[in-house]
Amino acid sequence: MSDAYRSVIDALSSCKRVLLTTHVRPDGDALGTLAATIMGLKKKNIPADALLLSHLPSKYAFVFTENEIKHFDTEQGWPANLDLANYDAVLVMDTGTWSQLPGLKEKLLSFHGKKIVVDHHLTQEDWADVKLVDTSAAAAGEIATELFERWQVPMDSSIATALFLALVSDTGWFQFSNTKPHTLRMAADLIQAGVDTDRIYQLLYQNERPQRLAIQTRGLQSMQLFADGRLAVMTLSKNDFEESQASVNDTEALINIPLQIATVQVSLLITEPLQPGPIKMSLRSKGHLDCAAFAQSFGGGGHARAAGLKVDGTLANAHSEVTSALLSTPLFSDPAQR
Repeated sequence: MSDAYRSVIDALSSCKRVLLTTHVRPDGDALGTLAATIMGLKKKNIPADALLLSHLPSKYAFVFTENEIKHFDTEQGWPANLDLANYDAVLVMDTGTWSQLPGLKEKLLSFHGKKIVVDHHLTQEDWADVKLVDTSAAAAGEIATELFERWQVPMDSSIATALFLALVSDTGWFQFSNTKPHTLRMAADLIQAGVDTDRIYQLLYQNERPQRLAIQTRGLQSMQLFADGRLAVMTLSKNDFEESQASVNDTEALINIPLQIATVQVSLLITEPLQPGPIKMSLRSKGHLDCAAFAQSFGGGGHARAAGLKVDGTLANAHSEVTSALLSTPLFSDPAQR
């Protein structure tokens, strides 16, 4: 057993109660991994609670509600009934950077228990006592599945479903390049443990609100192509959200649609927040641009093919600054790469 897996198992085994959390605006990987780990810890007779730094998205709520997993929510501020002193460890999953954990840094830096990170992203910060980071993993759920196997956590259909949600969310139902033979073998084992794949597919891909299609339509209508069609940029304003009655969660997967165009190598989605704050951007690549490295130059981070960043200022200025920076990268500025 690798030292990192052993370290996490040893750290959690000595706990009487654990608080789990994940990045703001959690996706299926984050929530599936969180729910599965809470259920897995219960199998080991270790009570655990969930803390979400933004509202639970309705699309993924089933993995919490069906398993009766209650959670704290900091959307309206720190919960009055949440005291970190009641926990022996805080386990952060699917991120290792403070920028993805708004409002938590001060709390964790003064926390006297163990700080544990389980993640698969390239961008990391060194603040945890115990870290298990595997950047080759397709999803945080893949790491959790491996952790459960090494810890001999009994698998049931509920845990398997949560882990399967994590895998399919971050692999695009096994379409993305991060899908490896190991990922598919793991998925097969989870299906054998009782996952209803047809039901999960319907919940994820055939269960959308009209508002989601409305905001995605606006995003596609805003699309501009640069560098002979190799860079696609979409922009969503606060007004777009208000008129379509959509939420930021409704933009999930919109960033991937321009990549369907043969010439497009990079897709950029620029989103104006509903409340005052920095402009948020999502970046996707077919592999010729290191999205994580580019995002880090703006204080963001992520994966080589998928990353995010924030820029202060107006929507127009943020558009100009980041688009210009992208067009200055060798992928677009070097004639040899055309």
